[in-house]
Amino acid sequence: MRLRMKQPWLLLLVLLTMSAVIPLSAQSTATEIYAESFRQGSTRVVEDSFDIKFTPQDPIFRERIKDLGGNDRYAFSIIPRGPEGDTKITSWQGIMADLQHPIYSNVLLVSPNPSDDPKDDAKNALCRLWPSTFAAVPVGAKRIMKVDQFYVVLQVKAYHFTPPESPYLDSMTVHVEFRNTDPRQAPDPGK
Repeated sequence: MRLRMKQPWLLLLVLLTMSAVIPLSAQSTATEIYAESFRQGSTRVVEDSFDIKFTPQDPIFRERIKDLGGNDRYAFSIIPRGPEGDTKITSWQGIMADLQHPIYSNVLLVSPNPSDDPKDDAKNALCRLWPSTFAAVPVGAKRIMKVDQFYVVLQVKAYHFTPPESPYLDSMTVHVEFRNTDPRQAPDPGK
């Protein structure tokens, strides 16, 4: 009789351990995610790299991105997102409009009409910076989007919730790069 009691506890322990490991591995499997925009042309941009710290008091970033000819070509923004009708922030969203083709309000998408193809949903969520277990892209992943002949790289470096157990963000630091060479082919500076 004593032997029978040990087996259910052992089975329960194994099941609990497995259920705790599966969600963690799902969020940490990808460190780099790549997608190509529906916008495929020959434009290259002036390269740049910088960090932005967002807070509810300073939640929006906007910058004009110049092509190699020095002309304003794109309007890049990172804007806050939250529940409908709420002023609190749960994520930030990267958006880039083509200034020469106003019909393209966000070239950081795989398809110009994101609802057209459900298989593209995860790639269209590439620029949503959402620290949640429900996010299609892990928060710390290096997000690489090829647009025309250049690359936009976004990576969340830090974030903080207030209160800690809530879904509401009080800060997020994002690293942004505009490159004309594929960042996946760049040598790792740590090696």
